[in-house]
Amino acid sequence: MQFNYQSYLKLLSLLKENAYSFADYHNWSEKQRCVILRHDIDNSPEKALEMAMLEYSEGVQSTYFVLLTSDFYNIFSKRTIECLRTIRKYRHEVGIHFDETQYEIANTEEYAFLIKKEASILSEAIGVPITTVSMHRPSENTLETNLEIPGMVNSYSRLFFKEFKYLSDSRRHWREPVEEIVRSNQYERLHILTHAFWYSKQEQSIHDTVYRYVNSANMERYLTYKNNISDMDSIMMKGEVLCIK
Repeated sequence: MQFNYQSYLKLLSLLKENAYSFADYHNWSEKQRCVILRHDIDNSPEKALEMAMLEYSEGVQSTYFVLLTSDFYNIFSKRTIECLRTIRKYRHEVGIHFDETQYEIANTEEYAFLIKKEASILSEAIGVPITTVSMHRPSENTLETNLEIPGMVNSYSRLFFKEFKYLSDSRRHWREPVEEIVRSNQYERLHILTHAFWYSKQEQSIHDTVYRYVNSANMERYLTYKNNISDMDSIMMKGEVLCIK
């Protein structure tokens, strides 16, 4: 499967053709044959919004997990809040993407407490309840623990990670042929993770995707300065920004 919007739309159509109902982490048990679509927002809320709009146009709902501790975006910035609220407007769920490496966690009780704390912060930022969590690069111990968080659903629980057929495009690589697996009709329940960051209108290599993203930060920083300094052009002109569009 290629990493462009046309290929993703084909995947959605393939799921429909094979009678998979689109479910979430709360209503899946109401459906005899279902797929849960999940997206981890590791880099760009803007790219996540593009994917959310694409899914909405197809009548598909999914879950977007937000990384509270990201070095790439600030969940309290106006731009990010607008992206996340618009994703919600398109009827998708927003959950917390939890990075355990940010903490020294003593036990499962503390683990669950920190997840609840981050969920509360995200809920306050965007104004909606947060009841689902996915782990960011989970350790083997985390995967084996089957962690339970009061009032929340763990997408890496044994149920969703073992009893569903789990498929992921992590690091822009499908470790199993997702389209073939859908066509096989071998599984009644699918759990598919994609990262919106890797998808665009035209197919790009992993190098080009990362290269453009890294270089685009120069222009973003310039525009941020321009929005906060009235005489920015007297300090530095837009044409001086080194960037790759």
